[in-house]
This record gives sequence, C-alpha cells and structure tokens, in this order.
Amino acid sequence: MKVTDEDVECLSAFFSKSSYLSGKYDDDTSFAQLDAHLSSLPGGADANRLFYLALPATVYQHVSTNIRTYCMSRKGWSRVIVEKPFGRDLQSSEELSAHLSSLFTEDQIYRIDHYLGKEMVQNLMVLRFANRIFGPIWNRNSVACVVLTFKEHFGTQGRGGYFDDFGIIRDVMQNHLLQILCLVAMEKPASTSPEDVRDEKVKVLKCVAPVAGTHVVLGQYLGDPEGEGYSKLGYHDDPTVPEGSCTPTFATAVLYVQNERWDGVPFILRCGKALNERKAEVRLQFTDVPGDIFGDRCQRNELVVRVQPDEAIYLKMMTKRPGVYFSPEETELDLTYRSRYKNVKLPDAYERLILDVFCGNQMHFVRSDELREAWRIFTPLLHQIEGERTQPIPYTYGSRGPDEADDLMKRVGFRYEGTYKWVKPHPT
Repeated sequence: MKVTDEDVECLSAFFSKSSYLSGKYDDDTSFAQLDAHLSSLPGGADANRLFYLALPATVYQHVSTNIRTYCMSRKGWSRVIVEKPFGRDLQSSEELSAHLSSLFTEDQIYRIDHYLGKEMVQNLMVLRFANRIFGPIWNRNSVACVVLTFKEHFGTQGRGGYFDDFGIIRDVMQNHLLQILCLVAMEKPASTSPEDVRDEKVKVLKCVAPVAGTHVVLGQYLGDPEGEGYSKLGYHDDPTVPEGSCTPTFATAVLYVQNERWDGVPFILRCGKALNERKAEVRLQFTDVPGDIFGDRCQRNELVVRVQPDEAIYLKMMTKRPGVYFSPEETELDLTYRSRYKNVKLPDAYERLILDVFCGNQMHFVRSDELREAWRIFTPLLHQIEGERTQPIPYTYGSRGPDEADDLMKRVGFRYEGTYKWVKPHPT
C-alpha cells in the first residue's frame, strides 16, 4: 500500500478501529457471533450496518441469507454491496436477483461496478447535458460510430484459473463497457435523481438486440518470443489455466441501439488483455464533412474521453496549417486534467462509490432490471461460444490484438487514418 507521510496518522487511526472475525459462510453460529461483535461496537445493535460481499458467487446465497437472519441493524439502515460478477448468464443472474430481492429491498442492494465511479465516466452526463454545443450533433445525423475501448498491457499473471471461468466478455464487456454505452447513448433524464438516470439507462438497453456472432471477433494471446518477463508467456503458459482452454482474452463486438437517435450507428466495444498499452476511452467519430473542398485532405472529427490513464477530453479537428500554406492540418482541443487541475486529487472509484452507499445514493449502481437487460444482450453469444467451443484467434502479447478486429471495425464504418500525432504543449 502506497501511503504518503501525511496519511500515516490517518491510516493508523483507521487500522485502530478495524477488527477481524473468522467464520464460515454457511454456519449460522458464525453469523450470530458476527452480530454479537457488531453489537459490542460503538452504536451497538442500533448502528447503521454496511456489508460488502466481495465473495465467490457460489456462496452469495448462504452469506446473504445469514446476514438477513442474524445481522441486520435494529434501528439504523442495513445495506449490502454486491461485487460482480452478478451471475454467469441471464438465468443465473435472475436466480441471484430473485434471491437477494426475497431478503432485501432494492434500495438496500448496491450492485457495484467500479467503472461507474471513474471521474471521466461520471463526467459523461455533465459533458452531454450541460453543454449546448453537443446536443444537436449527438445523434445518427452527425456520429458515424462510437468506439468504447478497454485495454490492459498485462496478461493473467497467475490469475488465469479465476479468469478462465469468466473470460473477457463477462469480466469487462458485459458490465464496464455496456455501462459506459448507456451513458453515451441515453436520453436526457428528467433530473439527476438516481431513479431518473437509471430509467434512461434501461431504456437504452431495451433498444439493443442480442449480439450477433457475425459482429464479434474473439482472440487469445500468445507469448512474444522476443519479449521479456511475462510478455514471453502466452495464456496457456499460465499454470492455472486449464489445458486446451478456449476462453477469449480479447473481444471486439458491434452493437446497435435501435431507436430514433442512434439507428444505424455502430457501437464498437473492444477489450482485451496483454495488449500494447493500458487505456480506457470513449471515442465518438463524426461523419465526413459534406461537400469537401479540400481534396480529401480532411480527417473525421473525433471527440475522445480518456477514462484512464491520464484523464482527458480532447476534440480532434482540422485547422489551417500555420504559415503561408492554405492546407488543412489535424490538431486538437485538449483538456488534460493534470494540466488544467494541477492540485486536485481525484478520489479512487471505490472511494466515491462507498461514500455513495453511506449517503444512500444509488445513481452509480446497477439496478435489477438494468442487469437483466445486460445479460439478455450477451447470454446467447456466451452460450454459443461455450457450446461450440469457439476457437479464439491468436494474437501476440503486446500487439493491438487480432487484425480481424480492425477489419470488423472498418467494415461497420470506423475509419482509422493513422495520421494524427499528439504534440506536447510548449511550457508557457
């Protein structure tokens, strides 16, 4: 844990208030002991209680039942945070939701997706609905495609056994990327109240058909013979990965939101491990300028929201090349947070979300109907992949992923020019 000198005292104070109790997930006596221990703390049995379930999905039912039976606050609020994965498919998710709903009310259940606590993900609503300039162009008339990207530059590194049970679609695409898609595509909510916002997200998901197999590319990384350290190792070199595993470590999928605003616009979701960089971003690529007078020397405008690392919003645009020339040149309007907000410490995503739970704010948490629609979209594809043991396309550790993914993006309308080069601003 990285702790600054000024935080040491705070950390010590925090640890002094922490305690640990050992018990079994399915043992009634263990939870009765937990309740007795909680009741012995300041506030006693009447204090508010928050339970964070970062557990294997197989024990959720035992733990949640025992919490409800033995550990609820007598007078204060009791809330439960549930970590993903929320099931493996639509059926298992529905079973888990039905079980939790039989024990707790919806306002007690906080299904956490830490990407909803990221600064730039939360900024999407303000960017869209607090700026007049974006409203008229945020639709199918001006947007050619939307690309949502999540890239990690490392592989499983000994965690392959856990990862292999889920794969990249369940681990990233069905939750993190789909949540961002909702915020990009939804209509303006009636207010910023949690239910109004979540209502609009559900409306978006209901307009998305299940993913078609023809609009998906799956990959699995191989070691780079010329690499160093972990980069020499492929997915199957991880000793915790089952022999012959077909689990994808990379996926690109194309979804369509079939409503008046977005009909025909491809939403391209890309995610993978062992790629060439660590990056998460939202990219809106706009359509070509009609009536081009510059002889095909203009590239498409793009609005990019970089979620991590180095939070930023920048608009790629054309401007006149400086000097005696009269030719267009690609540049950007750049809002890089570390430059604009030099002395601002951005809280960690989990810091924000746990604070929201304390405050009873469910805006950045997943509602049960939202979860149901998300699984409806991906369950047929997941069953097809696993039923047919679809072989993922191999790609080299440290690459951009399979070339077939770039081909799919090009086929549905994304244009990659490869001409843009970011120039670091000169110091003033």
